[in-house]
Amino acid sequence: MSASIIAGLDTLSRDEFTRKSDQLAYGLSQMGIEQGDVIAIYMRNRMEYLQLIQCCRRLGIYYCPINWHFTADEVSFIVSDSAAKVLFTESDLVDTMLQAITGVLPIICLNTDSTKKTVRVTQHLPVSTRILDFERWCEKQIPYEGPAVSPRGHMAYTSGTTGRPKGVVRFAVPMEKLETQQKFMEEVVVNALGLKAGCNALLPAPIYHSGPSIFTQVSLRVCNKFIVMPRFDPEEVLRLIEAHRINVVYLVPIMYVRMLKLADSIRNKYDLTSLNFVASTGSPCPPEVKRQMIEWFGPIIYETYASSEAGMITGIGAADALRKPGSAGKPIGNGIIKIYDDQGNLCAPLQTGKIYVHQPAYADFTYKNNPEARKKIERDGLITLGDIGYLDVDGFLFVCDRESDMVISGGVNIYPAEIENELLSHPEIADCAVIGIPDQEYGEKLLGFVQPISMTTELSQEFLINWLKPKIAGYKIPREFRFQAALPRDDSGKIVKRKLRQPFWEKSPRKV
Repeated sequence: MSASIIAGLDTLSRDEFTRKSDQLAYGLSQMGIEQGDVIAIYMRNRMEYLQLIQCCRRLGIYYCPINWHFTADEVSFIVSDSAAKVLFTESDLVDTMLQAITGVLPIICLNTDSTKKTVRVTQHLPVSTRILDFERWCEKQIPYEGPAVSPRGHMAYTSGTTGRPKGVVRFAVPMEKLETQQKFMEEVVVNALGLKAGCNALLPAPIYHSGPSIFTQVSLRVCNKFIVMPRFDPEEVLRLIEAHRINVVYLVPIMYVRMLKLADSIRNKYDLTSLNFVASTGSPCPPEVKRQMIEWFGPIIYETYASSEAGMITGIGAADALRKPGSAGKPIGNGIIKIYDDQGNLCAPLQTGKIYVHQPAYADFTYKNNPEARKKIERDGLITLGDIGYLDVDGFLFVCDRESDMVISGGVNIYPAEIENELLSHPEIADCAVIGIPDQEYGEKLLGFVQPISMTTELSQEFLINWLKPKIAGYKIPREFRFQAALPRDDSGKIVKRKLRQPFWEKSPRKV
């Protein structure tokens, strides 16, 4: 079977894909883009996005993926902060982009709307701004034949839970050390993502998130066939697995939840026997959801504890997940995990504290325009992202919650993730979130948000309180629940809790 890249309705052979990517590399080199420079990509999942990623690796430049759901203000900040030299976008998104760009910046726009000619948008741009038609510009280029350089990768911007997001810039590996470093990285990739030379892989998640972006970079290098979906659709994932004999698929827990809602007739309709690895990063998977996926797909569900800054730290397969429900696994390769208490002392097994990690397979990093922020999260050569958890006696990591999500009620630490995992095991609950809100007596109290499978359900506040009583300690049970048709989530499945908390805390003298 010939190697190919598929994105939506577009299919290219490996050779044709490489040629087009090299044309983009040549075009950027002719614009003066050099090693270490940055381009911004404000696009949906599509073939041209994949070509840009490949061309950036060829030139040794960073690509900065921008969430296409962002507002003009959010786009403007990232484009400016990243110091991007060129912005790639598409005509369907150009209105937001035009509101965001204020300075002189070359813009290369792909016409994705047959009713709108790219040239028409130029009337809204400052005279000093250049806008180029993507296809016409690319056709004029010849394949790049410059020297091999150390590849960079993506410049991921953190979610910005507090304050402005920060750009994660990973340093380039010197060419003389590149081969050795890549061997270390291969071990991490195989264990965390399941990607091996010659496999067929499927990505249904948006590339602008860090996990899918890494999955894409590796897949473009090692896969025989790599398929990228424009958007997630539960049944379409199953159809593509069967049609293309997929070996590896990247999914996140919210996708699991939606796939598990499919009728048995649809679940049993497709042949999934080619699949041998389901990779998941981004957010912890509730144990009950993982158990159901293992029952359906078999013992091929893998989870990784990872972040843009730290990389992929742990891995856990199906057997260990069933044996140790809720664990994120043990370190991959030479990964290191240590847990520190509030006084900076190492925690004993089963003692909860702040998680610090290091994965030497990755080059070190800094924050763009904010190196001091990098120093603030470091201890003894390890870094923390503010996650709270513990190691058990066998060295398995359990992540309780984010420090910023932890609720302190009456002086007691409560981790909402534990409560949410229980709620998600209820068959009539599609989604949920638990937050802390101001309370005059206890400082904070718990408030639960529940998204039922159907708003006609008979779920009630009283029912959920009684249902939780035998499952978790009384002080962990919210005394108030609100039922909503949908909860605010980003495309990686993470609930945007700051949007839920904001109305309750914006007038409070104390902030969280």
